[in-house]
Amino acid sequence: MNLSKEIVGLNSKEIVLRKQQGKVNIDTSKPEKTLKSIFAKNIFTLFNLINIILATAVFLVGSYKNMLFIGVVFFNTIIGIVQEIRSKKAVDKLSIITGNTIKAFRNNEEVSIPNEEIVLDDVIILGRGDQIPTDCTVISGNCFVNESLLTGESELISKSVNDKLLSGSFVNSGCCYARVTAVGDDNYASKLNNSAKYYKKINSEILTTIQKIIKVVTIILIPLGAFLFAEQFWIIKEPLQNSVVKTVAALIGMIPEGLVLLTSTVLAVSVIRLSGKKVLVQDLYCIETLARVDVLCLDKTGTLTCDEMLVEDVIPCDNISEDQALSILSDFANNSPDYNSTMNAVREYVLGCEFNKADSFEAFSSEKKCSSVSIGNKKILCGAGEFILDENESEVLKVVKDYEEKFRVLTFISIEGDKRTPVCNVLLKDKLRKNAKETLEYFKQQDVTIKIISGDSVNTIVNIAKNFDIDGYNNAVDCSTLNSDEEIKEAAEKYTIFGRVTPQQKEKLVIALHEKGHSVAMTGDGVNDVLALKRADCSVAMASGSEAAKCVSQIVLADNDFSSMPHIVAEGRRTIQNIQRSASLFLVKNLFSILLSIIVMCFRVPYPFESIQLSFVGGLTIGIPSFILALEYNNNRIQGNFFLNIITGAIPGGVTVTLNAVFLMIFSSTLGISKPVTETMCVMITAFTLFVLVVKISLPLNKLRASLVSFIFIALIIGFVFGSKIISIVKLDFYSFIIMLCFFGLSILMFTLLTFLTHNIKKALTKR
Repeated sequence: MNLSKEIVGLNSKEIVLRKQQGKVNIDTSKPEKTLKSIFAKNIFTLFNLINIILATAVFLVGSYKNMLFIGVVFFNTIIGIVQEIRSKKAVDKLSIITGNTIKAFRNNEEVSIPNEEIVLDDVIILGRGDQIPTDCTVISGNCFVNESLLTGESELISKSVNDKLLSGSFVNSGCCYARVTAVGDDNYASKLNNSAKYYKKINSEILTTIQKIIKVVTIILIPLGAFLFAEQFWIIKEPLQNSVVKTVAALIGMIPEGLVLLTSTVLAVSVIRLSGKKVLVQDLYCIETLARVDVLCLDKTGTLTCDEMLVEDVIPCDNISEDQALSILSDFANNSPDYNSTMNAVREYVLGCEFNKADSFEAFSSEKKCSSVSIGNKKILCGAGEFILDENESEVLKVVKDYEEKFRVLTFISIEGDKRTPVCNVLLKDKLRKNAKETLEYFKQQDVTIKIISGDSVNTIVNIAKNFDIDGYNNAVDCSTLNSDEEIKEAAEKYTIFGRVTPQQKEKLVIALHEKGHSVAMTGDGVNDVLALKRADCSVAMASGSEAAKCVSQIVLADNDFSSMPHIVAEGRRTIQNIQRSASLFLVKNLFSILLSIIVMCFRVPYPFESIQLSFVGGLTIGIPSFILALEYNNNRIQGNFFLNIITGAIPGGVTVTLNAVFLMIFSSTLGISKPVTETMCVMITAFTLFVLVVKISLPLNKLRASLVSFIFIALIIGFVFGSKIISIVKLDFYSFIIMLCFFGLSILMFTLLTFLTHNIKKALTKR
């Protein structure tokens, strides 16, 4: 395009002045988190401080073997830092404008400049394939622009002099000169970008429950620890080393550090598993969230359709044969300057057909509502029938109207001199994604409500929804008619199909569904979806979508295959069910540590465990089985409250261990059994009770679970027989051994009774 004589661009002085005034196309937004703050947040926590103080206390009294627990703290911290850094990178790289350089008209010549050096009032030159780097207004020429990533509208939009071009959209065809009207954060794309640059709170029942448990335990732990040490050292007169070691053992038992590590590890394994299904997970806890959603909001383009059109059929008009229609279509398609999805579909349909070279052509014009190709004295018109057919061609228009209910219809007319001849109607439809129908049926079976939210016209979306048999596909609303937030809130629950939706309206619809108590998942691929994706409980983007959509989404489907969604739900179910089962094991230790600490203070007796003993028994009966069982396949539906499920699973074991220890200390005191023997029996009885719990949660046994149970049993025997010095236990005489066996039987009885009681209490609470 040679228009330089008509255009006045900026000169060097004007460019320098605007740079001095800060009117430059630079993203001035700052990331909310720095690496320094992430490290500080995860390292300098109350949780870590307590563990370090306890480890230091054990170190100072010389009992180094009882410092083993500090390893779990280290791994918890590392996992937390890594996850937050990943989140920071995703937010920081959020960018809607992906191009690097653009042509500008400066000092009466064309120059290439980086996008970030564009200044206000610059004249930029845009051609086919260019991404518009900043908001501007056309001052010469015309073009067709694809704004689907910004607005969701899939149709190309004609732009001519005085029309506004939005940053982040693409020039599909044509070329123009445009003057920059906004730079930096004042751009439309930047405003959407900055609206999405915030860290949303993770919506995870598992994480919330764990955080509450840690908070409650922390409040209890400090005063309880101080009283316990004072009681052991000053009242019972235990040696300093014993008092410190036993107090630390009690406190470490109260802290659910293993539960945090278990959750992070199991979720990390889920991420690895899903990567094999070409699913990129950018937030660990979103796997759980997706498994819990009850409303799935879908963007049409990129999720249900491939952003491509297909020619369903060609209907020749009267007196036109199929061969004649095909020949005219080939002449038009192979000479057309338009490269939109519609014309590309026609080209694909006539691929391989011979064609005549055109003498001239006209791109689609919004004024004429058509495009044309001229070959000799023949001109071929292409457009919507309602715009290019005249009153004498009403029969053809009637045919068009009949097909428009299901298809997008292109009408072709041949004009030679004064003779107009309708040639054919081309029926087009969106190319649907493979397996999408089966995926939607899966969510229907899971009682998940489907809603389609798109910038396209209502009729287009309804026809697609009908093809997928979506419930309520004819229950649709044109969101351009919704004029207030109250109307949007009302529509969110009422309708299934939402057409002509703006990015801001998409966000408001998700918020409205939240306010109605729904857990919402959102899929999308464009910049117009970014605000809604950030608001959703779980956000899913296609890898072929915009960088902005991928950056803010928690899940990215690397192969753009919507059918991967059931795999993610199944993985979420496995994760939740298995963490729930394994979490009960960890809470057993926390529960009996708290109860036993309170009891020994009340009765002024020594605490019966050391940290190394709990590390040995807990590692075999809690740590190893919890991680192995948490990685098993489990596709059962999620039922009940997470906290209620894990606490009722922990109470029988926790209370049994506590009562066993209390009864044993009373019994030993009555019979005059020595303290080392009593503590050894206490450790072994606790190991037995926890072993019984492992067997219970492993039922029904399979090869893996049977192997696990056998390994734990053998490892406990070997540890008690050959590792007595390391775990600080003594050899039992025959009399003590018989007493211990009696307590084994008592453990089974108490555990069975408490399991029955908690099960019935849980059922009663669930019914309320």
